[in-house]
Amino acid sequence: MERVDVLVLGGGVAGVCTAREVLRRGRQVAILDRGRICSGSSYGNAGLIVPSHSVPIAEPGVMAKGLKWLFNPESPFYIKPRFDRQLLSWLWHFRRACTHERVRRAMPLMRDLHLESLRLFGALAEEVDFEFGARGRLLVCREERGLQAVAREADLMRGLGLEVRMLTGAELAEKVGDAVHFSSVGAAYYPQDAHVQPQHFVRQLAAHCAELGARVVEECEVLAIEGADGRVSCVRTTRGDWGAEQIVLAGGAWSPQLLGGLSMHLPVQPAKGYSIMVERPERCPNIPFMLTEAKIAVTPLQDEVRFAGTLELAGLDLSINPRRIDAMRRAVAAYVPAWTSEALRVREIWRGLRPCSPDGLPFLGRSAQWANLVVATGHGMCGLSLGPVTGQITGQLVCGEEPRFDLALCRVERFA
Repeated sequence: MERVDVLVLGGGVAGVCTAREVLRRGRQVAILDRGRICSGSSYGNAGLIVPSHSVPIAEPGVMAKGLKWLFNPESPFYIKPRFDRQLLSWLWHFRRACTHERVRRAMPLMRDLHLESLRLFGALAEEVDFEFGARGRLLVCREERGLQAVAREADLMRGLGLEVRMLTGAELAEKVGDAVHFSSVGAAYYPQDAHVQPQHFVRQLAAHCAELGARVVEECEVLAIEGADGRVSCVRTTRGDWGAEQIVLAGGAWSPQLLGGLSMHLPVQPAKGYSIMVERPERCPNIPFMLTEAKIAVTPLQDEVRFAGTLELAGLDLSINPRRIDAMRRAVAAYVPAWTSEALRVREIWRGLRPCSPDGLPFLGRSAQWANLVVATGHGMCGLSLGPVTGQITGQLVCGEEPRFDLALCRVERFA
């Protein structure tokens, strides 16, 4: 049996950020991934760091707003019709979480986690070579109703102490100059948001960890996690058995499957998201922006532009639905008339599974059942943004330190 101080299950952003924090504290660490490093949802996401996204997805009114979308395969939010007990249970918990009280308690925590992650991204950029843009983010609206909703959310964010400025259509045009013409009535600008090239960041950080002494084992699928006397005793994989003083579960959407041998219930639903990577047009703004009503993020990167969006509850299904890709392309052209499908050169169409909890908060902390197991998953659409702070917290926990954040809302067994 191979043995290390800390064994990290998952080579996405949470896993590699955890490994770095463990290495900084002088401990041995190994990262195991079922595929290649950054082959899951960390690869093709929008790459956004979003203090502005401090309202959890489970908020009052979201069920009513989403009902018109639920069974439309082209909508931003889609549930594939099927009988699935785990999905039904998840939806029941989701509905219960959509209360003003839960949101009121969650927003300050999410703000603090995002802001600390933003700080950590800046610090990492001084050590590791990756594309990091601290230019803010625009929420672009086509309709007055959408602009009014964005303005109401902006008031909430100001109440949390975040910076935000509402822009008229003319002010938005002035902000981006001649880089692009929007079909828009206005926007909100969040200067504290930022972005990275996600797969470049994760892979560069993993290589940095390897240079510091981490063992990085790819194509290593976990077959079973076994426990005895309140501790995880063995992790059986396709590449041998592993033991460790501390185990970190950062397996994303596959995390619940890995816990079967420990009799743990972790209600994480895989939420499929899509992205379209296109060659960067000659005229393109440097600021990431959101097509607000369409729920599509647009991230300009060094030599490409990434359109990312949709949330599809379809289980562990990685098939590509062409109707959803076509809907994204039409939405982009509706906001940016020059960016038609014919005008843009597609480099890659991608899909991945985000790990979503019922209340929109991650499962982050030590298990109450298994003394040497720390869980770091369920981040939903904020996994990249919360990656460094997740790594900081899990690194502290496995090394016997007390995180400075109150993580009561993120308890691992809160839905047990």
